[in-house]
Amino acid sequence: MRILYIEDDPAAQQYIFKGLGEHGFVVEVVSDGSSGVERATHGAYDLILLDVMLPDMEGFEVLRRLRQAGIATPVLFLSARSAVGDRVRGLELGADDYLPKPFAFAELLARIRAIARRRLGEPEDGRLDIADLVLDMNRRTVERGGRRVDLSPKQFALLEYLLRHRGHVVSRAMITENVWGWGFESFSNLIDVHINRLRKKIDHGQPTRLIHTVKGAGYILEERDAEPESAPAAGESVVA
Repeated sequence: MRILYIEDDPAAQQYIFKGLGEHGFVVEVVSDGSSGVERATHGAYDLILLDVMLPDMEGFEVLRRLRQAGIATPVLFLSARSAVGDRVRGLELGADDYLPKPFAFAELLARIRAIARRRLGEPEDGRLDIADLVLDMNRRTVERGGRRVDLSPKQFALLEYLLRHRGHVVSRAMITENVWGWGFESFSNLIDVHINRLRKKIDHGQPTRLIHTVKGAGYILEERDAEPESAPAAGESVVA
């Protein structure tokens, strides 16, 4: 899930960026309303987290401009302005939710997941599955054939992205943008290495393979009968 966070407080930026990153979200941060409008208008995001008190314009004005431009990306206000009038104004302008500061991080996660269920097609129970593979976003667990599979946060986010696009080829550029985020070098072999490591954890020894390479195009998650495994690439090395 790719999130744009519009906030001018460095402490809040660091707190949210780090916390959401640890839960597999790709977060891009901008510090003023104008930059937020520009990024939201020309980028593809699943959610916008928006402060009200920004240095150049109020978050309400940011939202008004986005909706006027036809940008329907879900918006969750995070603001110290907690008066009922402010919350009502934000919702009437087209926000999906309004969370007053200070808040518990667990509540922010719950609000984000609720918006995802309503607007992004996430199942009510927070589970994504194919064949005997089940990813539970609420519990942050993965099982294959009833056996738990331990994944790193980045591997979990990668598998979630593949599951959300199961049956469709996703390119390295798509994975770069939605799992690693802005600033990552898409020509790096890091994605290939992570895919290979994820495939070993998910598919090794299974009669049905799920993660497949589409030569020259990217990767696809779908059920196929197992084929003989190829040897690991020579010199494979990466820091997870």
